Amino acid sequence: MPHIPRRPGAAARSAAFLVSGALAVTALAGCGSDDQAGRPAAGPDVASAARTQVKDGGTLRWAIDDVPQTLNSFQADADAATSRVTGAVLPSMFRLDAQGRPQVDPDYLEKAEVIKTEPKQVVLYKLNQQAVWSDGREIGAADFAAQWRALSGRNSAYWTAHNAGYNRIENVERGKNDLEVRVTFAKPYADWRSLFSPLYPKDVMGTPDAFNEGARGKLKVTAGPFALDKVDRGDKQVTLERNPRWWGRPAKLEKVQLTAVPRDKRSAALAAGKLDLADVDPQSAGRIAYAARDKGASGPLAHGPGAGVTSGEALRSWARAHNEDWEVAEAELEARAKTRKAVDKYAKEQAGLNGFVVRKSLEPAYTQLALNGSSGPLADERVRQAVARALDRGKLAQSVLKPLGLPAATVGSHLALSGQNAYADNSDALGKQDAGKAQALLAEAGWVRGGPVEEKQQKPRTAGGKAEGAAAESDDGTYIMGEDDQKAGDDAKPGDAAPPLLGPGALAAAQHSALLHQADAAKVRSAEREGKHAGDAKQGAAPGAYAPKGTPAPQQAAAKDAGEAGGKEGAKAGAASGQLAKDGKPLTLNFVLPSGPDAEQLQTVADRISTMLQKIGVRTDITKVDDETYFKDHIAAGDYDLALYSWPGSAYPATDARPIYAKPVPAADGELTVEQNYTRVGTDHIDQLFDQAVGELDQDKERSLVRQADERIWATAGSIPLYQRPELVAAKANLVNAGAFGFQEPSYEDIGFLKPGAKPTGSPTEDAG
Repeated sequence: MPHIPRRPGAAARSAAFLVSGALAVTALAGCGSDDQAGRPAAGPDVASAARTQVKDGGTLRWAIDDVPQTLNSFQADADAATSRVTGAVLPSMFRLDAQGRPQVDPDYLEKAEVIKTEPKQVVLYKLNQQAVWSDGREIGAADFAAQWRALSGRNSAYWTAHNAGYNRIENVERGKNDLEVRVTFAKPYADWRSLFSPLYPKDVMGTPDAFNEGARGKLKVTAGPFALDKVDRGDKQVTLERNPRWWGRPAKLEKVQLTAVPRDKRSAALAAGKLDLADVDPQSAGRIAYAARDKGASGPLAHGPGAGVTSGEALRSWARAHNEDWEVAEAELEARAKTRKAVDKYAKEQAGLNGFVVRKSLEPAYTQLALNGSSGPLADERVRQAVARALDRGKLAQSVLKPLGLPAATVGSHLALSGQNAYADNSDALGKQDAGKAQALLAEAGWVRGGPVEEKQQKPRTAGGKAEGAAAESDDGTYIMGEDDQKAGDDAKPGDAAPPLLGPGALAAAQHSALLHQADAAKVRSAEREGKHAGDAKQGAAPGAYAPKGTPAPQQAAAKDAGEAGGKEGAKAGAASGQLAKDGKPLTLNFVLPSGPDAEQLQTVADRISTMLQKIGVRTDITKVDDETYFKDHIAAGDYDLALYSWPGSAYPATDARPIYAKPVPAADGELTVEQNYTRVGTDHIDQLFDQAVGELDQDKERSLVRQADERIWATAGSIPLYQRPELVAAKANLVNAGAFGFQEPSYEDIGFLKPGAKPTGSPTEDAG
């Protein structure tokens, strides 16, 4: 998941477009009308099929972002590919279901329960009597004890990324027999179900050397439906093969081949028959939809390179090709040849994509707007609350999810997602969108319109006022959203239909939008030549950025902008019309975004947010930075005012979410220790609620404490959840029990290819296979 920082323990606890028809939403139990958790906004879309309909054998070629640097989930550089491997080859005592709730995995456990709370909490695990490691040894107390000792934090020789929960254990021992494990806690631990998932053999956890180095590139002993065959970093592949000692339902596939393929190369890899399953972006999903629509059609494609050329353009091309000036004619003929080559390549790829479908759900992760409260205007809670209350979160969710045909629901909790036990919509603790209230909060904080602004030496850059929300980009990669920087559809009524991503008009609409954007850019360049641009940047500083030690933001001068609504005139230096100012400084926030191809969606959302903020007098400088430096040099370093990134959901928020919202504390050197609280906003009360929740063994009381903590997090306005991330997965049409999993962790043994003539029909567990 790009732009998603890892929660502590996330690697150990995570799993990893329908072209036609409706989104598959699983009927979910346990979600009554009085349950605030509700239902997941979208269920798994995996083409479920009974095992009798799935053929035995075959290799699944599954795309991953990169070959995992480590196979040890408890090390700092573990990632989603690590989880993909461990989910198939190692035990987990609990796995997440379609609602994102932990359930006992019967392949490893008969049951697990708290058998004592006084004087100390004791959990008893009763293991499946058939559960064995691939070397034939029974899974037992020795493995549990070795993992506890390695992760307890007591031995610094173990290079562990986290020890939450394990540091509360006092002892792990054998129960009445070899199938029982007793875990005694020194302190009560509500999230005990999060432990021992995955469970490594004592061979890995038994010594620091084995833990630190031995499990990074290989796992000699495993206990899942698959075993690790090899990790080939040269070919960028990890190969899993059936585990001959697996006691559960036999794996349908003979092998799973995990191949590292960059996201922008996946369409070509799918078309070339090199992949069967891959997460894709909306553009690739659109191509697959077109391929299905065009199957069997004759003639040139109505989309792709060379499509949409008007008769006028064709006539001009003919004229250039037959020009008496041979240089002009030769250049045109070369351009035509390149276009033909691109058209042929595109058509060939489209033919290769017509055997795929796109399965869609919502990832167990949400995108948020982060507000850095450590310095600058956002250090004032009233300003943060004003920014939050200016946002139409519903419109932002619609802009991302509705064109994909996904439920455009907003996220109402920082700590859980809809369907999970701890979820409740607590956004009322902050308040609903209200521009009037937002402006009142800013006025209360001392920010007034038309106030005096100090003169500073600046370099020119363009300002807002362009149609379709096009923002003029400066030489330094920063652009300012002006009053009328508005996307088409911002004023649309909630019931208005968004243009479909897939379908005959989609590409034409995109091309039309691109032409408008080009026209707007031409207007901006023309205005620049005529000296009609406004806004300057301080020499030697990131435009609009508040330096860590409180360096004043560069002043934004305003001038008349021909694109401003109603022909408003910008004030000359010192009194910007509509611009809020305080103590000689304008209210301009540095909005930092990644610049890579995967960030296009974030950039669109940022433009809309900037337009919403402009309406209450808050301007934003959008600074695009390199993907590789986005988190390290900007988010983690606190070098931003506003930013967009995502957090994964967790079934154990009392444990996993605490470091994200913990109050920063000064270290010995005076610097703040922020853990994963990149917004630098926290309170003692929030910390206390987390501390109480993590030690509360009554699940109802724990849930109540987590929800109270979420209410307080909303009120501080350090981060504003927006929407769940879309999950789009290209899959072979005959591949079943795999696709867009949503919350649900994969049942690797059930994944496979349909038998000839078979169709997806229902649950993979209808028979023993």
